[in-house]
Amino acid sequence: MIYKMNKVVIALVLLLTVSTNLNAQIAKWDSTYRPSKYAEQVANFKSDPAFSKKDIVFLGNSITAGTNWSTLLNLPQAKNRGISGDITYGVLERLQEVIDRKPAKVFILIGINDISRNIPDSLILSNYKKMIERIRKGTKKTQIYFYTLLPVNASFGKFKNHYGKDEHILFINSEIRKLNAKNVKVIDLYPLFLDKENHLKAELTKDGLHLLPEGYKVWADFLNKEKYLR
Repeated sequence: MIYKMNKVVIALVLLLTVSTNLNAQIAKWDSTYRPSKYAEQVANFKSDPAFSKKDIVFLGNSITAGTNWSTLLNLPQAKNRGISGDITYGVLERLQEVIDRKPAKVFILIGINDISRNIPDSLILSNYKKMIERIRKGTKKTQIYFYTLLPVNASFGKFKNHYGKDEHILFINSEIRKLNAKNVKVIDLYPLFLDKENHLKAELTKDGLHLLPEGYKVWADFLNKEKYLR
C-alpha cells in the first residue's frame, strides 16, 4: 500500500514538474532585449539639434521608423523616433531624450514586438502608464497621443512570432482605448487597417506586419482628417 502511494506521489510530482516547466517556457520573456542598432540610433537621436516648441515626435518601433513623417505629412517639425524591433522597455529607456526636448506633441505606437516576445499584457500596459506619467511630469505642455496597435496578416508567413496572438492585440487595444485623459488622446488606428477577416489589409502591407506607402497614406489622411496635427 505504501509502495503504491509513493508511486502516486512520484507521478504527481513529475506531472507538476512537467507542467511548471512548460508554463515557464510559454511565459519566458526578456525585458532587457534591445535591437542591434538600438545604442547607435539613440546616440543619433541625442545628437539632433535642439527642438522648437512646435516640434512633433513620432515614437515607436519599425512601423514608425518606416516612413519619413516630415515628408509624408508635409510637416517640417516632425521628428521620427522609431527604432526597428523596439519594445516598451526600450522606449522607456530612451524616453528622457524626448522629454528633455519638450515637444508640442508626441505620438506613440509601441507594443506589437512585446506581444511577439511574450511579454505579459499587464506589463505592456504598465509600461504605457509609466510613459504617460514620465511625459506628464517632465514636459507638462506636451500633448500625448497613443495609437492602438495595428492588426497583422499571417498569410505572408514572415513574422511567425507575431502571428496567432490576436487576442493579445485585441486586449491591449481595448485597454489603450481607456487611456483617454486630459492630455492623453487615443487614436484608434486598428479599424482603419482591418480587412473583413480581421487581418491587416494585404494591399497595405509588404510582409504582414510593416506598411507599404499606401498604408502610410491611409494613416496620414486620417491624422489630417481628424486634425490631430493642428
